[in-house]
Amino acid sequence: MHEDVEFCLEEAREGMENALIHLEREFQKIRAGKASPQMLDGVKIDYYGVMTPIEQTANIHTPDPRQIIVQPWDKSVIGLIEKAIMAANLGFNPRNEGEILRIIVPSLTEERRKELVKRAKSEAENARISIRNIRRIANDTAKKLEKEGIPEDEVDKLEEDIQKLTDDYISKVEKIFETKEKDIMTV
Repeated sequence: MHEDVEFCLEEAREGMENALIHLEREFQKIRAGKASPQMLDGVKIDYYGVMTPIEQTANIHTPDPRQIIVQPWDKSVIGLIEKAIMAANLGFNPRNEGEILRIIVPSLTEERRKELVKRAKSEAENARISIRNIRRIANDTAKKLEKEGIPEDEVDKLEEDIQKLTDDYISKVEKIFETKEKDIMTV
């Protein structure tokens, strides 16, 4: 197989893998009944003039499935962290206990679970769109390779491999989504 053909296939695989990694990261932010430190991903505070993710200013852990403990390294920012969590509109009401913030994660209502499944479905669709865009780019590259003199049967094989790769990754997205949906809907 020609090295440009292998490179094209490897680029497509890498892009699709990144789309999957991104999907999993987005799914970590969608809470399913149990508390996790990832629920606070994306929350930032103004830490001495720099917008800083709270995980870089505090220890965040979950002693049990119903609560998150945020323990700032610098106690003077506990109020800033508390305000940032409330401003992030995550549905949490942190309790300031002086040294730590205690966040009780409320149980999800049926309606809220359905909203979260909808959000997860939307993220899964974004991943599928990304994967299909990567397929289109790889197929365009394959056509250019044919114009550059790569034998037609090699290009046909490449396009076949690209489609197989696309099908595999779309199927992985479906499995990840089904697992997340089950996780969200489990009471």
